[in-house]
Amino acid sequence: AVVLASATPSVESYYKAQTGEYKLLEMNTRYNKNKMPEISVIDMRSELEKGNKSMLSGKLYNEIEENLKRGEQTILFLNRRGFSTFVSCRSCGYVPHCPNCNISLTYHKFEDKLKCHYCGYERPNYKICPKCGSNYIRYFGGGTQKVEDELNRLFPNATTVRMDMDTTSGKDGHEKIISEFAAHNADVLVGTQMIVKGHDFPDVTLVGVLAADMSLYTSDFRAGERTFQLLVQAAGRAGRKNLHGDVIIQTYTPDNYSIVAAQKQDYEMFYDDEISFRKLMGYPPVMHMLEVKISSKNEENLEKSCDDMKKFSDMAG
Repeated sequence: AVVLASATPSVESYYKAQTGEYKLLEMNTRYNKNKMPEISVIDMRSELEKGNKSMLSGKLYNEIEENLKRGEQTILFLNRRGFSTFVSCRSCGYVPHCPNCNISLTYHKFEDKLKCHYCGYERPNYKICPKCGSNYIRYFGGGTQKVEDELNRLFPNATTVRMDMDTTSGKDGHEKIISEFAAHNADVLVGTQMIVKGHDFPDVTLVGVLAADMSLYTSDFRAGERTFQLLVQAAGRAGRKNLHGDVIIQTYTPDNYSIVAAQKQDYEMFYDDEISFRKLMGYPPVMHMLEVKISSKNEENLEKSCDDMKKFSDMAG
C-alpha cells in the first residue's frame, strides 16, 4: 500500500479519490487537538485608499509590534512560488486575463506587452485600468530583501532573518537559518515558500502573507490551486503549541475563491470551485493535455509538419 498524505492534496489526487481510483482517509482535527489559527484577510485596495503605500497593512504592522512586545515570533511569507510578472490595478484589483485560456497575461517589460504563455495571445500593456479607469495599474513585483529592509526601518530593535535562494545557497545555509530562528535568536523570519512547509516553531504566533496575489496570477491553470496550498501551509505555522495563532493574508483580490477557501481552511470548498473551473475549461484532471514541441533547421519543413500534425489531430477528434 502507498499512503499519500497532505493537508492540501493536489486536485488530481482528490479527483481520483472522488472517482474511486484512490481510497480517501480523512483526519479532521489538528495535531494535539490544538485550535486552528484565526485568519484575517486584508484588502490592500482599502489600505491604498487610506494613504498607506507600505507593503505592511495597518493591522499587520500593529500585530508585529504587539508580538515583539510579548517576545513571540513572527513569520512573514512572500508568496512567490512560480512567480511571473503580471499587471494589476491597485485600485480595483483588476488583472488582465487571456480571452482564450482564462489565465493571467504575463508582462514582458522589454516590449511593454502582455502575453499568454499557453496560446500566444498578446496585446499592448495597459496604461489605464480598463475596469475602473485608475492609473494605478502597473506590473506587480517585489522581493524578500526589500521586505527585510522595510522591517529593519520600521522595527529597528527587532532581529530579522531572511530565508530565500540567496541566503541559503552556501553550505548548510538552510539549516543554519532554521536553527537560529528555532533557538529564538531572531524575532522575525522573512522568506519564500521554503519557510512554510513542515517547520515547527512553538513560539511563532503570527504569520503574515504579504502578497497572496503573486502566485495567484501566474500564467498557469494551477495558479489557484498552488495559492490555496501555500496559504493553508503558511497558516499552519502559527499557534502550533499552546499559544494562540494569528494569520494575516494581504491581497488585492480578497473575493477570489482560493483566498476565501484558505481563510476558512476548507479544502472541499476550494475543490468544488476549482474542479468546476477545470471542467469548464477542459483542464486536467477532467481532460488530459499533451504538449508537442517541433524543431527544424528548415522553417518551411517546420510549418508543414505543424500543419500536418494539426490536420491529423483534428481528424482524430
